[in-house]
Amino acid sequence: MIKPHGSETLTPLFVYDQEKHHALQAEAETLPSLLLSSAAAANAVMLGGGYFTPLTGYMTVADAVGVADNMHTADGTFWPTPVLNLTKDVSGIKDAKRIALRDPNVEGNPVLAIQDIESIEEFTDEQMQTIAEKVYATTDSDHIGVSTFLSQGNIAISGPIQVLNFSYFQTDFPDTFRTCVEIRNEIQEHGWQKVVAFQTRNPMHRAHEELCHMAKKDLGTDGILIHMLLGKLKKGDIPAHVRDGAIRKMVEVYFEPNTVMITGYGFDMLYAGPREAVLHAVFRQNCGCTHFIVGRDHAGVGDYYGAFDAQTIFHDQVPEGALEIQVYEADHTAYSKKLNKVVMMRDVPDHTKEDFVLLSGTKVREMLSEGKAPPPEFSRPEVAQILMDYYQNEVAGK
Repeated sequence: MIKPHGSETLTPLFVYDQEKHHALQAEAETLPSLLLSSAAAANAVMLGGGYFTPLTGYMTVADAVGVADNMHTADGTFWPTPVLNLTKDVSGIKDAKRIALRDPNVEGNPVLAIQDIESIEEFTDEQMQTIAEKVYATTDSDHIGVSTFLSQGNIAISGPIQVLNFSYFQTDFPDTFRTCVEIRNEIQEHGWQKVVAFQTRNPMHRAHEELCHMAKKDLGTDGILIHMLLGKLKKGDIPAHVRDGAIRKMVEVYFEPNTVMITGYGFDMLYAGPREAVLHAVFRQNCGCTHFIVGRDHAGVGDYYGAFDAQTIFHDQVPEGALEIQVYEADHTAYSKKLNKVVMMRDVPDHTKEDFVLLSGTKVREMLSEGKAPPPEFSRPEVAQILMDYYQNEVAGK
């Protein structure tokens, strides 16, 4: 296992000591409180789980601007995306030094964390636009990541936090949600030294499955961490519980026993393409993985990013030595009719488009909703069945 990012040890901000935890819960009820945005709540969960090691809380304006400009905080820590607590209204916490942060995603808005306020600052409109441009490579409000970022407000509340729960992730996904601490412990229990991580916000089709097999073989790793995002997605993306079931079935049938860990993390998708690919690499380094798969249009949305921008950023913008984790760069993978197996397109220069089984996401969703299984070259029948059941129930429920 490799060491966490920017630190010799993980720095999870969840309060594990029971006595301290109870005392903080009681204190929280006496403090002024702030209802977080979903993005800020997800940031708290990630800070709590050690995914944001070595950060100790929410960033200042200077930190966020530095991260947007050159991927470094004001104190020189390498970091690819701002980690902010943005809001529109601070009238309820004026002059407070310590506040309770409430969860917008759980009924009753329970306290998620306590924050010590170091500063309350306003971003200018120009700064907000610049951060959007640098992080998302666009200021287009049709980009879901940009619209989410700009809609939270421009007041940044910075300072360290103590996390008291993991929002809905631990209760809704008890078998899947894991902190970095838990993943590192499990890797150690397996006795794995080299581990390759695969990020997904979608169900895994044949191409994804084979990509994991290819990476494990090429890199000679002991195991694979399939690590799925469990937070908020854009409309039309498949819910986490459906993805979870489909991935578990695929691993059960098509992977050797004890070679895969199926886990998830509590974060809202940014759709920030290259910058988010670097953030994903940081997460996996903090989990103890030695390698991370970055494929075509990683963390992308629409046509905002080039097909392999998420790979080139590691060469062009990530400074030498900033990360210890190594990136496994994957080409587009698809089933070859000529060779009767899934291949990376760069490995078969003699192929034309007609030699592959290629289906658009729209076409796949259309087939599933009609109760038609995609061809077995594209999707395993067991996986297709789970997805067909979901789509037909969703359509029937409308």
